[in-house]
Amino acid sequence: MAILQKIRNQSVLLLVVVGVAMFAFIIGDFLNSGATYFNKSRENIGKVNGETIHILDYTAAVDQMTEVYKIETGTQTLTEELSSQIRNSVWETLVNEKLLEAEAKRLGIVVTKEELAERLMGANIHPIIQQRRVFFDENGQFSPAILMNFLAAINSDDEEMANSEQIMQLKQYWLFWENAVRTSILQEKYVALLANSLTANAMEAQDNFAGRSKVAQVSYVMQPYYALSDSAFQATDAEVKALYNQRKEQFKQEHNRNILYVTYPILPSEDDFNEVKAWIENLQEEFATTTDIVGVVNSNSDVMYDGQYYSENTVPAALKEFAFTSKENDVTPVMFDQSKYYMARIMETGVQLPDSVNLRHIYMLGDDQARVDSIVGAIKAGADFASLAATYSVAQTAQMGGDLGWLQQNSLPENMSKQAFTEAVNAVFTVKDAQGVQIFQVLERSALTPKVKLAILERTVVPSSRTQSAIYNEAKQFVVENDNAEKFQSAAKEKGLSVQSGFALLENTETVGTLAQSRPIVRWAFETKEGKVSDVFECEDNFVVATLVKINDTKYKSVDEVAFDLQMELKNDKKAAQIIASLEGKSLEEAAQALQAEVQQAENINMAAFRFGSVGVEPYVIGATSQLEAGASSQPLKGNAGVFVVKADSVNASATNYDETSEIMQLNMRRAYSLSYMTIQMLQDGAEIEDNRANFY
Repeated sequence: MAILQKIRNQSVLLLVVVGVAMFAFIIGDFLNSGATYFNKSRENIGKVNGETIHILDYTAAVDQMTEVYKIETGTQTLTEELSSQIRNSVWETLVNEKLLEAEAKRLGIVVTKEELAERLMGANIHPIIQQRRVFFDENGQFSPAILMNFLAAINSDDEEMANSEQIMQLKQYWLFWENAVRTSILQEKYVALLANSLTANAMEAQDNFAGRSKVAQVSYVMQPYYALSDSAFQATDAEVKALYNQRKEQFKQEHNRNILYVTYPILPSEDDFNEVKAWIENLQEEFATTTDIVGVVNSNSDVMYDGQYYSENTVPAALKEFAFTSKENDVTPVMFDQSKYYMARIMETGVQLPDSVNLRHIYMLGDDQARVDSIVGAIKAGADFASLAATYSVAQTAQMGGDLGWLQQNSLPENMSKQAFTEAVNAVFTVKDAQGVQIFQVLERSALTPKVKLAILERTVVPSSRTQSAIYNEAKQFVVENDNAEKFQSAAKEKGLSVQSGFALLENTETVGTLAQSRPIVRWAFETKEGKVSDVFECEDNFVVATLVKINDTKYKSVDEVAFDLQMELKNDKKAAQIIASLEGKSLEEAAQALQAEVQQAENINMAAFRFGSVGVEPYVIGATSQLEAGASSQPLKGNAGVFVVKADSVNASATNYDETSEIMQLNMRRAYSLSYMTIQMLQDGAEIEDNRANFY
């Protein structure tokens, strides 16, 4: 009873405790689920009108486009710049696809499976497919047969072949272009729908014809604005501000940053050069006497031993005399060229080999030795090599009879070149690799030339860790001593460091100036405060220190940022007024005399012209000139580059007759050409696009 009474006495306290516990449980569950939600949101690389783009989808698309690029170009390694271009291209593609898909769905526009198949492999193959070099024949023309063989290969029933790395890569290649074709068809339909609702009318047709109906040959004189001193003309702050307000929409900007930075090049020191020289000199005796030259070179040299034979045309210039005047096992002294030390040893001399050979091949996946032997036997018995290649080879050369063309020795791996350059014409040989077997046949050989086999051991001098530490410490000391933008600039000037600028850096800018691997600097600039100085960044072969000098997060550029350009425009306006006043009422000859300028000619001037003579783009001058009758002169005309006085020497009527239907068709075609670009831009302008790539890259 006492215990029960005690519980009753503490009931309020118990309720509070239980309530807090329950609240903690609920909040804990909420936070756990919330953490999941926020983690998922952080996995989104962007949104298009509320529809998310997941990072995994984006990276998969980047990987796919990277593989497509490698296949299209034959390149296996991509530069930082190319990788950046691919990422940007993928982002643009994903955004545009989502915008286009949404519009198509809203309007009921679809691409059927049958329609897509027709444009991929039917009688009306899409230009995107026809332009792929993978499907070209030996004449560089698109071949439907090669396309069909390609599709048969990637859809093979052979399980081992279908699951091979090469076939999987080609499947991704095809899916990329299949999607590109589908998107292109969708866009074509969308643009056609818009184009049909924006047809030209009879009045526009008349204007279009009239603009071309008269063609003038003219003489003119011009006074360029730069001929008058800028200092003689003033633009007040009020004038600049008024023009800024008038043009404000032209000065929209994305959020951007302005930085200044100094670089500390990571270069080898004198000690580094001396150490490499001493190191290679210590190897001289072993290099000259070893019977395992491959082991010595490959374990010490920056460049592996390849057993290459050199002719007088291919041997390194500095080794030419040594190579063709010395005997086997002779060794050069240690030599230096720019940033590397090297030495060479003659391994074989007095050799006669061709410079190039003409080869063809059959590339078979897997390791079916019986089939390989059968094909080799058939070739030696006189079977048609081209037919065998078309049947059995999985290489892109299959439909070209397996032809590889003329190849030089250094363009082939050693295991191929050794046989290719020593076998007789028509000889057949095989080479295995990780994917399968290649059957080669030598078709022709160039004339035999003297060659020598060299072993070359070289070492490039690079900054040692000690040198890098010294350069880093110098940069770090600069950071410690100069912790704001003002000190940064003052100290850089005092130390003779070149201060470079990175202006208008956007959140997704990949590189700062020419600095490789400088994306971290951009990320820092968007995370720090104005006036701050960065820590030391390592950008490939430079240490970099930066300072953030301006944060531009306003919708428009400020008056100060564009003031110089506005001042120049206002000054040119005032120069034009002065020049026009001085030329008012003067003939072309009188204007030329007053300006002490040479009379020039411009041909084929009409309303459709884009350029005026050698001056460039002058739409107002072209328009005014097109209205002149033969022999008439213009009043002074204010142009982009200066003030003009023009005389029409002759005006000829167009030989063609007015055809309203033709003119309307021409205008519609012109609009349709630009409409495909304009529609995507308009969709982007009207969309809510959230770009979070900066959180990931």
